[in-house]
Amino acid sequence: MFGIRKSISRHVMVESSGQWLLTMEPWTFERLSFCPQFDERCQGQGIFPASYIHLKEAIVEGKGQHETVIPGDLPLIQEVTTTLREWSAIWRQLYVQDNREMFRSVRHMIYDLIEWRSQILSGTLPQDELKELKKKVTAKIDYGNRILDLDLVVRDEDGNILDPELTSTISLFRAHEIASKQVEERLQEEKSQKQNIDINRQAKFAATPSLALFVNLKNVVCKIGEDAEVLMSLYDPLESKFISENYLVRWSSSGLPKDIDRLHNLRAVFTDLGSKDLKREKISFVCQIVRVGRMELRDNNTRKLTSGLRRPFGVAVMDVTDIINGKVDDEDKQHFIPFQPLALDDAIRHKPLNMSSRFSPRVAGENDFLQTVINKVIAAKEVNHKGQGLWVTLKLLPGDIHQIRKEFPHLVDRTTAVARKTGFPEIIMPGDVRNDIYVTLVQGDFDKGSKTTAKNVEVTVSVYDEDGKRLEVAIPIEDVNRSHLRFTFRHRSSQDSKDKSEKIFALAFVKLMRYDGTTLRDGEHDLIVYKAEAKKLEDAATYLSLPSTKAELEEKGHSATGKSMQSLGSCTISKDSFQISTLVCSTKLTQNVDLLGLLKWRSNTNLLQQNLRQLMKVDGGEVVKFLQDTLDALFNIMMENSESETFDTLVFDALVFIIGLIADRKFQHFNPVLETYIKKHFSATLAYTKLTKVLRNYVDNAEKPGINDQLYKAMKALEYIFKFIVRSRILFNQLYENKGEADFVESLLQLFRSINDMMSSVSDQTVKVKLFRSINDMMSSVSDQTVKVKVGANHGPDRFADDGLHI
Repeated sequence: MFGIRKSISRHVMVESSGQWLLTMEPWTFERLSFCPQFDERCQGQGIFPASYIHLKEAIVEGKGQHETVIPGDLPLIQEVTTTLREWSAIWRQLYVQDNREMFRSVRHMIYDLIEWRSQILSGTLPQDELKELKKKVTAKIDYGNRILDLDLVVRDEDGNILDPELTSTISLFRAHEIASKQVEERLQEEKSQKQNIDINRQAKFAATPSLALFVNLKNVVCKIGEDAEVLMSLYDPLESKFISENYLVRWSSSGLPKDIDRLHNLRAVFTDLGSKDLKREKISFVCQIVRVGRMELRDNNTRKLTSGLRRPFGVAVMDVTDIINGKVDDEDKQHFIPFQPLALDDAIRHKPLNMSSRFSPRVAGENDFLQTVINKVIAAKEVNHKGQGLWVTLKLLPGDIHQIRKEFPHLVDRTTAVARKTGFPEIIMPGDVRNDIYVTLVQGDFDKGSKTTAKNVEVTVSVYDEDGKRLEVAIPIEDVNRSHLRFTFRHRSSQDSKDKSEKIFALAFVKLMRYDGTTLRDGEHDLIVYKAEAKKLEDAATYLSLPSTKAELEEKGHSATGKSMQSLGSCTISKDSFQISTLVCSTKLTQNVDLLGLLKWRSNTNLLQQNLRQLMKVDGGEVVKFLQDTLDALFNIMMENSESETFDTLVFDALVFIIGLIADRKFQHFNPVLETYIKKHFSATLAYTKLTKVLRNYVDNAEKPGINDQLYKAMKALEYIFKFIVRSRILFNQLYENKGEADFVESLLQLFRSINDMMSSVSDQTVKVKLFRSINDMMSSVSDQTVKVKVGANHGPDRFADDGLHI
């Protein structure tokens, strides 16, 4: 086997006086000579086992120093051996230079030549196969020499090397032209194949509704001397915002992960990426280093210093646009991402805490906003990293997290961290429950008091219920309406003795649910900073009845811009300012009051008709987020009012509205979601009777004013309406063993007759074609369902039709 090994220098070794003489050259053993002074007492001795020593036929010309050994191998075998020696030296250099792509190419070519050389030496190949194999060998050698910038070998038609002493200059020139052309054609073919592979890979990713970026952290080199937190995320540099959650790794001062069991298993997958992310002009992989320790690194008297403080240290940025777009795919390549250390700036301590309302910061820099630092690193041609950085491997994977775990178990398993996109994925499948609220500290400005310089302020964010009980980060869905975020502010000192005496001096809060039952609005919130005694601030009853934002304060008739402090209850509104931004990603909690009214229709049935009408005015993006819950609500209304027809038409219209939304190009990627719902989650066994009746009513009254427009919408949604009808009847049959089969067949016959009559009465050919296309699509989509409909009206003998409607 060919491998990278240490070259053996040429030497001669005599085992016993005039016994075995072994001449060795680098990589191969050229010849083994047997001397006439062989002594049988030395039998079995030597530096190599006898099974590794083989006599090689050769012709020896000349004697003594002029002796020349000419191997008896075929000329092609000799050429292959020489080529392997030459390539192996280059192969080793490619390894040293970390040129992985060329290294792998040369490795494959070496393996091919070794295999083909063995086949030729075996002497078992028929002449025609041997001839073809020789052509492959010479083509491979010429191709390899070309990509390695080695000399081009000129050959005759049989692939033998031309002897320049026996070949004319013109013949050599023509042979050289032919050889160059053949090699160039081969290079173009290889290039074309690679481009096709790249195009196919990119097309595959572009057609996949959900993508994920797999990241494997290999090592971190950062000269801090303290523990650190390594936070990795995806970032859009043009919008100056993060587009994913953080993957957090805690790194110890010894240069190893805090969790030593994960030393070689620091893997994460950034999920929920979609076509919109592929269209981003730039995407960066950003790593933040936050040291955890002293206030200032230069402070040496550690016994008197406060510890455990989180301070920014550095940022590393890598452009991953080509990887996200599928243009680059090399999961074995280790990328070095250099750190840009943040310079210490004394002036920062003389400025107010300001994290810039324009950005969504994670960790503020020592002398710059985080986004400013990131953008500077992106713009810089070189980073003065001083050997500090991290090594990662990256790979784009098609599919959602469930598909990825199934198709790439060697990369992603249950221990792999999952960092989701900060926002909804483009497709929300039924059963994919998500309830996330992202909170970003945007800006804070705090009074210096009697001090000449601004103080260090620590903000602590916690979640509490209305009784003041602290909750975990994962809040049960039923507790969200009772929960609120509490922000407490405390001064921090570098001296441990002084730091311990610092208490909470102010508080801000915001409720997760609004008074109308909807969730906290997305966007920025200007919170009121309240001051009171530390013990009172810890009691939720002290502040929960007070307005939390300046907008609420103005609604209650108070001024939010006064320079003097105002008192509300036992709290005082301070002159300090504090802003946050929030983003809600929930499939159960909506920010739309009209949609909420439908989802919670049982709480006030008097408003049900109004809620059904209002649903058709809700923004489509909000509806598709709650597609399963909305459809469940519609069919529950229908089922729980099975004896009444009061809501049937409104429910039907709402269903047509939703189907029309998904037919729109903007939401057409939700088609698989609707299909999955019908097949796996739909359960209304009596819906078929009501849907059929309402549809027939629209068809029968097509000429009446106000009906035509709604009928046309229903006909466009006919495919999915019939899918619901068919699925409902199948579920009914499974439950009641074909009970009411005759009534079902008769209702369909009446519907089809009505459609026939309507089609006959339509004079506009354009409208007729559109209607017929809808009917045809419907029949094609349900033809595979196990429902037989007896059709015989006006079409001769009765018969069963499974595959279409006869008009």
